[in-house]
Amino acid sequence: MSTQNKPISLKDVVIDKGFWADRQLTNREHTLPAIQHQMEKTGRVDAWKLDWQPGQPKPHIFWDSDNGKWIEAMAYSLTTHPDPELEAVADHVIDLIEKAQQPDGYLNIFFTAVEPENKLKNLRDWHEFYDAGHLIEAAVAYYEATGKRKLLDVMSRYADYIDSLFGPNEGQKRGYDGHPEVELALVRLYHATGNERYLKLSKYFVDERGQEPQYFDLEAIARGEDPKQYWAKTYRYCQAHKPVREQDIATGHSVRAAYLYSGMADIALETDDEALKKACLAIWDDLNEHHLYITGGLGPAHANEGFTVPYDLPNETAYAETCAAIALVFWAWRMFRLDPDSKYIDTLERALYNNVISGVSHEGSTFFYANPLAAYPNVTPHGNWSGIIGEKYYRRSEWFDCSCCPPNLARLVASLGQYIYSTDGDTLYVHLYAANHATLDVNGRSVKVTQETNYPWEGAVGVKVEPEQAGRFKVALRVPAWCREYSVSVNGEKVTSTPVKGYVVIDREWAAGDRISLDLAMPIERVMPHPRIRHDAGNVALQRGPVVYCLEEADNGANLANVVIPNDAKLTAEFDPNLLGGVTVIKAEGQRVEPSAWKGGLYQAQSAQAVAEKPVTVTAIPYFLWANRAEGEMRVWIRAN
Repeated sequence: MSTQNKPISLKDVVIDKGFWADRQLTNREHTLPAIQHQMEKTGRVDAWKLDWQPGQPKPHIFWDSDNGKWIEAMAYSLTTHPDPELEAVADHVIDLIEKAQQPDGYLNIFFTAVEPENKLKNLRDWHEFYDAGHLIEAAVAYYEATGKRKLLDVMSRYADYIDSLFGPNEGQKRGYDGHPEVELALVRLYHATGNERYLKLSKYFVDERGQEPQYFDLEAIARGEDPKQYWAKTYRYCQAHKPVREQDIATGHSVRAAYLYSGMADIALETDDEALKKACLAIWDDLNEHHLYITGGLGPAHANEGFTVPYDLPNETAYAETCAAIALVFWAWRMFRLDPDSKYIDTLERALYNNVISGVSHEGSTFFYANPLAAYPNVTPHGNWSGIIGEKYYRRSEWFDCSCCPPNLARLVASLGQYIYSTDGDTLYVHLYAANHATLDVNGRSVKVTQETNYPWEGAVGVKVEPEQAGRFKVALRVPAWCREYSVSVNGEKVTSTPVKGYVVIDREWAAGDRISLDLAMPIERVMPHPRIRHDAGNVALQRGPVVYCLEEADNGANLANVVIPNDAKLTAEFDPNLLGGVTVIKAEGQRVEPSAWKGGLYQAQSAQAVAEKPVTVTAIPYFLWANRAEGEMRVWIRAN
């Protein structure tokens, strides 16, 4: 196991108050119960009984993955907040899964109960390894949370079965999954069990992807299909168009892409593979320079649920799937371990505070699949008309037929504590700012760390450092890319240090009671788009700290496209304790620029119309909180001048 930037066990970090404590409480009390209700209501749990009969509705090919992410979310919640009733729910599902496993180790609801004759015949489209990956991640998380091995043993047997059939050896199939995920899951299984067989299998799947002869072609021919009739037209869709070490751009389905890139980063780290690392770095740069929304969303197009061409970032029809932003968080975390630089955590934080938590309502029981950056009547993020007369706005839903996002979001929120810190030799990294207390191992020395902060609404962070025994080590504090001015002091004495790859490194003798004060200036920023992002030309977005803001009709009235915030307008931040649990809003001196009257028809000569510029007070709220009040328009990019 690589020890480079060693992650912290979730058990060692307790988020005890503030922004993320509130989100985790909502996750426990509302999101997890809502998911359980839907999992049971839709038959996703009972499907493990394998009692489907012809004529009944069929379970879907990826119901297994929904169960996996849900169990993983419960495991993380149990790690930080033990709950016998929740544990009993998880144990019940795990018992059903164990009984559903076949004698040879195979495990899948659909291809055991409905179409056993098609087992492992279409890895390109049928998600079996994707399902296995999420169940493996659940097994590792549940074992780490409870010490119970049942699901871990089940998934080890399944991984052994897959390993016996697929690989480079004579008699094995040279296949890999169409929907990446099992790659990173197998690395986690290797860490949990110490069995290098799983690391080697993950590496094989990464190495084999895109090699000639193309396995997906051979597989299609074996099914009696013409590979040229592939519905997605190109293997770019599943990142298998060429070997991964030759890839240098983000392409295809965005969730598949980010999961694959996470697995690639894992293997590069574990095996010290410089060619694989180089590919990861190139793809990362391409994503961040050409394809990433200001909200941390990725994948603008509904057609492929993924990437198109550089600078193609439409707003109303943005797909920006919740799962894609979550997968980006996973990939960013691995990229930091591979190449310690704050730029990866900056992207992680951007996605986390904006596109990710936009995916769940403030109340916690309804969800977004896609996350547009503008909303207007009768337009959905899929680019489809609503098909009804009258106004219809995009709203969060209780559930989806393809329900990947709700449990995915729940597992990330529940596991957030493991992304706050990491250690590397004698250095303790502080990546994210949130009120918490933790006990960490720094080069063999036990160190208690306590953060006190009202981040992201305020930029003041207090960090108390209490080593079990006094000694010398380094504390590295991230200075976010959005921060232009900051100050650091230890025990009241100012620290003068130039950030190294985005981190202020304090190297000193530490003793119990030492306190760091970090103050991050948090002015309101007008953010300009790249000149080639045609959708946002002449517009600005508002950002304060890591939080991107938007306008909603509830505060500003309809026709938000006519609202202008001039470049010289005064912007102020105000904390509103009565708005959705208490949030900081932005007030601006803006204008409504629109004709004073319209005489009919779609178009009028400008000379025939009087244009009114009416002063208005504009209110912007955090993007992640939109669509929690009355239905109406929403807009992130706002006209300037």
